[in-house]
Amino acid sequence: MRDHIDGHRLLQQLQEWARELGFSQIGVADVDLSSAEPHLQRWLDNGFHGAMAYMSAHGLKRARPAELVPGTVRVITARMNYLPRDTSPAWRHIEWQRLDDPARATVSLYARGRDYHKVLRARLQALADRLADAVGPLGHRVFTDSAPVLEVELASRSGLGWRGKHTLVLDRDAGSMFFLGELFVDLPLPLTPPSEPHCGRCRACMDVCPTQAIVAPYLVDARRCIAYLTIENDGPIPTELRPLIGNRIYGCDDCQLVCPWNKFAQTATLPDFDARPALQDPMLLQLWAWDEAQFLKATEGSPIRRIGYQRWQRNLAVALGNALRAGAPAVVRQALMARRDEATPLVREHIDWALAQPEGAHDF
Repeated sequence: MRDHIDGHRLLQQLQEWARELGFSQIGVADVDLSSAEPHLQRWLDNGFHGAMAYMSAHGLKRARPAELVPGTVRVITARMNYLPRDTSPAWRHIEWQRLDDPARATVSLYARGRDYHKVLRARLQALADRLADAVGPLGHRVFTDSAPVLEVELASRSGLGWRGKHTLVLDRDAGSMFFLGELFVDLPLPLTPPSEPHCGRCRACMDVCPTQAIVAPYLVDARRCIAYLTIENDGPIPTELRPLIGNRIYGCDDCQLVCPWNKFAQTATLPDFDARPALQDPMLLQLWAWDEAQFLKATEGSPIRRIGYQRWQRNLAVALGNALRAGAPAVVRQALMARRDEATPLVREHIDWALAQPEGAHDF
């Protein structure tokens, strides 16, 4: 049956099916990523992956799709917009205002709705099912930030965008506010051409990073990245970086907020990424008041659930300490002290740090 496949017509059908499933765009990449291996190896050798041991454990396998899934000859790449459907045209201004208010909590935009892993994985599988119906038995495997895959490399090679200096994928018509997913297949589909880069001399993302984690263009030291520190890192947050985290309690969007291309960012077509009321514009003290049962209920089906209650409290303690530095009222100090004795050693250490912060001179 495959001998009679019109590859270009099939690719057009795939693009139509993908749009019906909520994807913004798909592309097709080759599996030869050997030219990306030196950069990956240098990144690992420098220890920029921090405590993400799985990065070093898989090593260069990330750049070898055919080793990860034997028989793979093409990777279908996909992107899906995630800005909530009711996002204001002034959304970037609104986010900057939130970051400037030490009483508020800032959760990364992508994490305010449903867990993207669940959404993309199910819809990529549906795309694979349609493809199998069209061509017959199909060797395939679906990935969404869930295996040793060089997602940005594959996305940029297949035309979903180019790698920005912050290492995220950028598209001229959609900025960077989208998720990536992959479908490894044993079908020699026609390749889609890569995008031309359009960052030029701009270094806004590098300059705005609160912790200066973008150590060079296209190179991020995860050990300094607030997204890593508040999500992937399961230990103490380095004391010298805590004041720089501000009120960011889960992830960080600064490098995307400042990017000029995100004035073209598109909203999601799916309701899954609509912000949950509890995460739309929360106050730090509201979230700090949650016990573990409330945390688990509020984050059911959310990507936030994966960090667990202890890391959630750790992150909030840091943000509350920064609020004290900014002149928070006595109720913040009282709330921290009320939780201290029952806290785990990790959380208690961050509470003690917060309580030790000097009172700020600014109006809260």
